[in-house]
Amino acid sequence: MAKKLNWGILTTGWIARKFVTDLLQSQTGRLAAVGARQLADAKKFAADFGGVRAHGSYEALLADPEVEAVYIGTPHPWHAEWAIKAAQAGKHILCEKPLTLSLADTERVLAAAKQHDVLLMEAFMYRFHPQTRKVVELVRSGAIGEVRLIRASFNIMMGFNPEHRMFKKELGGGTILDLGCYPVTYSRHIAGAVHGQDFVEPEEFHGTGHVRPEVGTDDFATAVAKFPGNIVAELSCGATVLNDNSVQIHGTTGWIDVPQPFVPGLLGQDERISLHRRDGATEEIVIRSPGVGLYAYEADAFAATLARGAREVPLATHADTLGTARLLDRWLREVGVRYA
Repeated sequence: MAKKLNWGILTTGWIARKFVTDLLQSQTGRLAAVGARQLADAKKFAADFGGVRAHGSYEALLADPEVEAVYIGTPHPWHAEWAIKAAQAGKHILCEKPLTLSLADTERVLAAAKQHDVLLMEAFMYRFHPQTRKVVELVRSGAIGEVRLIRASFNIMMGFNPEHRMFKKELGGGTILDLGCYPVTYSRHIAGAVHGQDFVEPEEFHGTGHVRPEVGTDDFATAVAKFPGNIVAELSCGATVLNDNSVQIHGTTGWIDVPQPFVPGLLGQDERISLHRRDGATEEIVIRSPGVGLYAYEADAFAATLARGAREVPLATHADTLGTARLLDRWLREVGVRYA
């Protein structure tokens, strides 16, 4: 049996708990330690997951010799700092999206990973789920003819609450960074599939949205992108608008409906997509789950990349990450949101 990758978890929030729950269902991962700013928080987290080592600081976690890779799930503004420090400590890094708050910081983080020869991946977990791979397969096979339009929308109708992290500028709040990054990456991935690649950059991109004057962060936004091959993408995100979470990919002979594109199989359940043909026929395609949670797939892809001695995950390369950061920067700029 191959040796499992020893993970350290940097922070103890709900997303870290979800990642560890799924990591323990993966084929390749082992939880070795957790670090938090308060030792009591780390001990509680550790006890909930088998009594692994608990560290009372992030620095102590990075100094742990048994930890080979770290998962960073802090609020957005601390991603860059701790990703760079993890690279300097020689730890491989899986960092939650968005990798940073800006293109400039993303470039700094990627440079640190390269300098210290560590694997760095931005955690868009949906890319590794069998549902996304099936959608890409359908697009590449010509199942809907020539792709012309991609509609991608990610919304969480929570209403405006100035005290919630989603709206706090000092915590990297706003729906573009938190939710809009998903439609951006999904559309780039599907447009890339048309061209036999994992992503392509748009030839045009235009964004707009609404900024809450009380807090200075966006609460809903839309964008339009035009990709090579005359592919147009309509993108949206929001937290104060009742809208859906879905992707539709329209071609010249049919279209694909993906009702749960961004968190497929979150709890290990089966998913369904539908293929609509020009003659009116509809085919429901069931994506069977082996019963593991969504984040297990990205953990296994990460470990498989390390096992090959590579430093970039094929479905989440540094060039892909830079392209996403560039578009998010532009969208935020056009909407009028700036982070200090």
